[in-house]
Amino acid sequence: MIVAYGVANLLQSIAAARTTVHHTLDPGLLLRLAVHRTYLFGVGFQVVGFLLAFLARRDLPLFLVQAAVAAGLGVTALLGVVVVKWRLPRAEVGLLVLLFVGIGGLVASAQPAPALPIGVTGVVWLGGVLVLIALLSGFAVRLQGAPGSVALGSLAGLAFSAAAVAARPLASLHDPGALFRDPLLYLLVAHSIVGQLLLGLAMQRGSTTAAVAAMDAAGAVPAAIVGLLLLGDQVRPGLEWLAAVGFLMTLASVIGLTRYAEPQHHHSVPESPGQPRALSSHAA
Repeated sequence: MIVAYGVANLLQSIAAARTTVHHTLDPGLLLRLAVHRTYLFGVGFQVVGFLLAFLARRDLPLFLVQAAVAAGLGVTALLGVVVVKWRLPRAEVGLLVLLFVGIGGLVASAQPAPALPIGVTGVVWLGGVLVLIALLSGFAVRLQGAPGSVALGSLAGLAFSAAAVAARPLASLHDPGALFRDPLLYLLVAHSIVGQLLLGLAMQRGSTTAAVAAMDAAGAVPAAIVGLLLLGDQVRPGLEWLAAVGFLMTLASVIGLTRYAEPQHHHSVPESPGQPRALSSHAA
């Protein structure tokens, strides 16, 4: 799962950098990205990661699964160094080490348990969150550079976090008929599509690690809180301290990456209005 999300982030970033920067919340961006074979491969890896995460949410708490998804950022950074010749600042390297140490603490402290039903109130809240994200995105999409990457990445994280909350009870269902009748399935799909669009917009604006780190940081905390308070997520007795330390280390590392991440690509200005923008990749 971690490797799948890491590869997906890298491939989608490369495709986003080759697409003209969008300044509006245009769903057509996904169609334009889809013409890039690299992006489609990235989506394929993301689907694999999503399916593995969905199965993991059947018994594992959201604070662990979402942190594992965040750890994909480390794989993205390492692949970027090897494949695309990124140069990561020393601060980023240290934060990536901190990220994996935090994940280890969460793995050791998580207690497997089935999810509790979320109820009609939870469904209404998830629908309201979707509307709120759409409204805020209309303002965030006007931001450029690192602020745009962080703002849009954060909103993408909230969307994926809501999708994770919807997926936890769904993963516990054993009847396919009940699955397709459950409104949580359609909220999961809607939040995932919105999150995918916002992530693509965020990656166009500068640093891949900043966009993905902002997404992971914004998505980890709400899902963890909802899971512990409402969905029956559990921690092994006596290891509550380890879960807290591991989660804080993971969160601190991904937030730190939004601060220290340097742009890995930029879009050059076209020579004439009728000429498409050209990508110029460079090391950070």
